[in-house]
Amino acid sequence: MRIGIDGLPLTESLAGIGHYTFELSQHLAQTGEDEVDVISPKPFQHSVISRSTNTAFRLTQVKSSLLTRHWWSIGLPRHLRKTAVDIFHGTNFEIPLQKVCPSVVTIHDLSLLLCPQTHERRRVWRARTRLPLMARRATMIITVSDSVKNEVNLYLKVPENRIVRVYSASREHFQPMSLARTKDIRARLGVRENFLLYAGTLEPRKNLRMLVQAFEEATRGFAQPPQLVLAGQRGWLFSDLEKYLRTSAAGANVLMTGHLSDEELCALYSSCRAFIYPSVYEGFGLPPLEAMACGAPVIASRIPSITEVLGSAALLVPPTSPLEFTQALRELLENEALRQELSAAGRKRASLFSWAETAAQTREVYQEAISRYERSRD
Repeated sequence: MRIGIDGLPLTESLAGIGHYTFELSQHLAQTGEDEVDVISPKPFQHSVISRSTNTAFRLTQVKSSLLTRHWWSIGLPRHLRKTAVDIFHGTNFEIPLQKVCPSVVTIHDLSLLLCPQTHERRRVWRARTRLPLMARRATMIITVSDSVKNEVNLYLKVPENRIVRVYSASREHFQPMSLARTKDIRARLGVRENFLLYAGTLEPRKNLRMLVQAFEEATRGFAQPPQLVLAGQRGWLFSDLEKYLRTSAAGANVLMTGHLSDEELCALYSSCRAFIYPSVYEGFGLPPLEAMACGAPVIASRIPSITEVLGSAALLVPPTSPLEFTQALRELLENEALRQELSAAGRKRASLFSWAETAAQTREVYQEAISRYERSRD
């Protein structure tokens, strides 16, 4: 099978969808059964090029002209006709606007439709017109959780038999790191020995103002309060969080690290007192699964997708209740036995997800999409 995959997520610093695209492509190529062609009109990140050693995996940058720079409507369909791929997979919500081959689109979440107040207006407007169109045009749709599958069925009116849930996974890099190795990394970042961790984009949907409020209450009266580390790049409306921190009593104990390398993130996951993820909406929730893989006890939002992925291996709290988050933080800070219990349960839970299985299930979706496409042309 010759598989074409959207390479645009690999042309910028890799975040969630970029990691999804790279890991999926690499594991599809590892089987040796298929050729994987990752296609983009823009240059790929150097880190992606240097890690791409499998001969069945190709990075293809397509030269564009005044006509073909209209990528989704002209440039990509023209390239797919020339190369005769068997299937195209849009890993970032998009597929070609012309039907030139069977297509699969991954819909990671519907936050732009269901939580529009947490996104920029231009992105919300685009999603309202683009997402329904992509959902109609795709031969098959992959979602990363049953929660999102149900939402796609309900809100985008896609029949269930065209949607397949395929879980993502923590990358293999995320495993417990020895405390001796974490010490130097923490010192370089300015992270204290006793700290709580959040990792992800710093944006309204992640509910970080509520987390800071809960942290302030939970550590009130501590002679030596722990540090709250917010790791991740600054997102939309970050200045609102920054303003709040300047007036918060806990502000001096909050550290924002900015974007971290995988090694730095692994060091913090492996040595934090607890990992906290208070997001109001997620499609899957990869950071808490990564933290679990590194042995961190986890407190996360009790929302459908997080509950589905983390199960009973995390302390789950309603994201709308600062009081319950405060109580959960205090309980985990003071209860070593609970931290050990959650750490063990989390590692076991994270081990149930693998990229090899994700790739195998995704390949089955490709085969079904090809079969349906051929039947529709008879």
